[in-house]
Formats: sequence, C-alpha cells, structure tokens
Amino acid sequence: MKKIAKHLFLFFLAFSFLEIEAQEIKKWKLKELSYAISNADSPTIFNFWATFCKPCLEEMPYFQELVKKYESAGVKLVLVSLDLPKAYPKIKAFAAKHKIYAPIVFLDETNADLFCPAVDEQWSGTIPASLFINNKTGYRKFFEDQLKKQQLEKEIQQMIINKG
Repeated sequence: MKKIAKHLFLFFLAFSFLEIEAQEIKKWKLKELSYAISNADSPTIFNFWATFCKPCLEEMPYFQELVKKYESAGVKLVLVSLDLPKAYPKIKAFAAKHKIYAPIVFLDETNADLFCPAVDEQWSGTIPASLFINNKTGYRKFFEDQLKKQQLEKEIQQMIINKG
C-alpha cells in the first residue's frame, strides 16, 4: 500500500510541474495590451516585470498568493513581461523554475515611449509597475514601485469595493 501511495504522490508531483511548465507565453503588441486593459471584465492587476528585475521577483509570490485569496471576488492577475526579445524563449522555463503560475504575456514592443503612456501617462518605464483596474466600478490606480504585501492587499480590497 505504501508503494502505491508513493507512486501516486510522485505522479501528482510530476503532473503539477508539467502543468506549470506547460504555460504558454503569448506575445502581445500594444493593441492587445490596451484591449485587455480596457475590456477586463473583472478586477484585474496588470503587473509589469522582467526576469532580470530582483524587486519584481521579490513581490511576485505574494501577488500570486493574494490574487488566489481574492479569486472568489473575481480578482485576476496578468504578468506582463518586459524582457528583451532575446529572453522571450527562456521565460517559460523561468516561470516553471520560479513557480509562476499566473498568466504571463510578453509585451512584444521595444519603444517604451509608446507603451508606457498607453498604460499610465506618468509611467517612466521603471519596473516593477502595477496597474489595478476594475472597469465595472471605474477604479484605476497605477504604482511604479515594488509593493509590500500589506500595501498590495489593501489595494486589492480597494479595487474590489471602490469606484475610481
């Protein structure tokens, strides 16, 4: 019986890693990003990050944790990679290694002067950066900094209940 339980455990463990590795990293142009932001049908956080950004990676675990905590309120997270194009093929393996299960898209744009103001007029391009949006209530708030866990949770709560 122990042998069967051990094999089942190993099977499920392997399956969970396959599920993480299987994440498809879609390429978006600015028009897809703009469309996703303006048509988000639930409270959504668009987090702008890169694999080389240490503060981005430090905040990612609690982004995932808190979005899971508030999923019953419809909260979603979209991780928008701002890595250089040559890093695109490595993002999938990077996500698996770092247990990133939230949806990731690669912003296939290189002109920050074009995409930054489309996200927020004040965005200088610094990462991490996060856009909190609830189109049903008109709520929209942008942060150009690493967020602490308590700050993130407070912002998620505000996004869920408040109007912009």
